Amino acid sequence: MNEKPGTLYLCATPIGNLEDMTLRAMRTLKECAVIAAEDTRHTCKLLNHFDIHTPLISYHEHNKVSRGPELIERLLSGEDIAIVSDAGMPGISDPGSDLVLLAIEAGVKVIPLPGANAALSALVCSGLDTRMFTFIGFLPKTTKKRRELIGSLVGHPYTLILYESPHRLKATLTELYSAFGDRQAVAARELTKKFEEFVRGTLGSLKEHFVLNEPRGEFTLLISGNLNIGEGQDEEAETSSPVEAVMALVADGVNKKDAIRTVALQRKISKREVYQAVLQHENDVII
Repeated sequence: MNEKPGTLYLCATPIGNLEDMTLRAMRTLKECAVIAAEDTRHTCKLLNHFDIHTPLISYHEHNKVSRGPELIERLLSGEDIAIVSDAGMPGISDPGSDLVLLAIEAGVKVIPLPGANAALSALVCSGLDTRMFTFIGFLPKTTKKRRELIGSLVGHPYTLILYESPHRLKATLTELYSAFGDRQAVAARELTKKFEEFVRGTLGSLKEHFVLNEPRGEFTLLISGNLNIGEGQDEEAETSSPVEAVMALVADGVNKKDAIRTVALQRKISKREVYQAVLQHENDVII
């Protein structure tokens, strides 16, 4: 056995335009012992295009528990391995991050090979604030977890970046509009491809646009942060009551149910407690 472990290369691949493949990535893919791919059939087409004949092995969400340790053994025996996702940078919203953790724990060197990335490509062309941003990726599939996450982000002051599929886009825009109000937002689709498009406006105008224009292609959504949160706001939030915090969100266009959920998460108290306080306030106003 080779005493020196191999290296795990995180190799970015094009998100659409094949000309975005870097010379370094092509050389590394040719020189590695094996390429771990999310979808071997998809990656095979890419390799054929660049005349790369390195063996492929599948590594994806459904086999990562068994395949991960196998790849680590090969790395420890001295083999260099490249990991690729279907498109973009491996380790971003895919199981590549799990293999990276295993490699680090095993003392294996991990090297990034930068390249195309949908989130950053969309961000720099969005027109929204690029100084501070938060990458969310895909929202949870279950309604409860998705709404909880969205609610927790209502007061977030930085630009938010999400991924969404075309068949879920309209429903997601509706949920975001309900929680955030009519904030500045951008929908970027088919990045680097022939029909690349940026739809800029607000969550409300994006909703209307995609009612009239059926979503096609993969989307990156960008939403402006809560610009009402500035210096001194944290102190104000601490001194305001949960009812006042809910009313402030409602005034900003957030529906009451999502506002209650958000305040409960921010204050680390139960939704029922916030709801009862709001209900009591409304009853007092009526009286």
